[in-house]
Amino acid sequence: MKRRDILKYISAGAAGLSLSFPATAMNNMGNQLVKAKTGSFAIDANRVRFFHPGISKKFNMMMVADTHLFRDDQRGEPYKTYSSRMALAYNSTKHFQSGEPTDPEKSFVRALAIAAEQKSDFVALIGDIFSFPSEAAVDWATAQLAAAGLPFYYTSGNHDWHYEGMEGSLAELRKTWIEKRLKRMYNSADPMMQSFEINDISFIILDNSNYEIQPAQLDFFLNRISNGKPTILMLHIPLFAPGRSVGFGCGNPDWGAKSDRSFELERRERWPEKGHTKATIDFYSAVFNSSNLMGVLAGHIHKQSLDVINGIPQIVTDANAVGAYLQVEFIPA
Repeated sequence: MKRRDILKYISAGAAGLSLSFPATAMNNMGNQLVKAKTGSFAIDANRVRFFHPGISKKFNMMMVADTHLFRDDQRGEPYKTYSSRMALAYNSTKHFQSGEPTDPEKSFVRALAIAAEQKSDFVALIGDIFSFPSEAAVDWATAQLAAAGLPFYYTSGNHDWHYEGMEGSLAELRKTWIEKRLKRMYNSADPMMQSFEINDISFIILDNSNYEIQPAQLDFFLNRISNGKPTILMLHIPLFAPGRSVGFGCGNPDWGAKSDRSFELERRERWPEKGHTKATIDFYSAVFNSSNLMGVLAGHIHKQSLDVINGIPQIVTDANAVGAYLQVEFIPA
């Protein structure tokens, strides 16, 4: 469906979540209108299961976020003034289950080993895999991924491309350091938006690492969600959920300069005075009015959480820096 045809059903703000799409409005496949099918989900610790009649064959994936790899070498010396705080942030951690000492590199290797043991169809690396755009860390991570031999998809988080205190807008810095350091993590995919299908399930991955959605990303989402297939959306920063803090999610109506408490600490551009763009608000409303969206998976918060918004679950994983990950299974209903 065209963007204008879908957006006519969407409110310009969060209040639009009380609306519902007509059963066929999001599922126009050529000349055939397909009625959306319902599904369900279950969570047991960090194991998530989605059940849906549209799944053609059982499969699983692993989702990893917030590893915060900090390895660096002589190539990073010119950038020490920008990387010093985050280079010390996660040197040693405690495992999220056992409480035993661990660190980001051990946690990353162990997660990949578990994915291999579980015969995961792919690994989703959903942002802040790196604490700053270190060449040494990217070299190390790509070597581990090659050794694991698993397909993987990557999107950046707000730290992956950020050298704290470096001049430039968030948009400029993201573009620069994705191109200079992170590009090989994407396997030739568009860093801002990706989609793929496995066993009749559609996956959409968008980069919202500056808390915003671009108009092109909104169009991309609307185009992909309109195929009517059961869909999973993955983002680094979760979407606003009632009762959560402003920093928790993208799309919060209170997001903006007045609520930005971290820009001085992170030495970055302050959030805009005017708040979110219209594309971000329209995206938020489109997501939670999607009749065939099974769920949203995200990271960023370093704490596992679940919110169900307009009947759609949003599941946030704890940080891989402490050994955490989400094992996600897809099962025919």
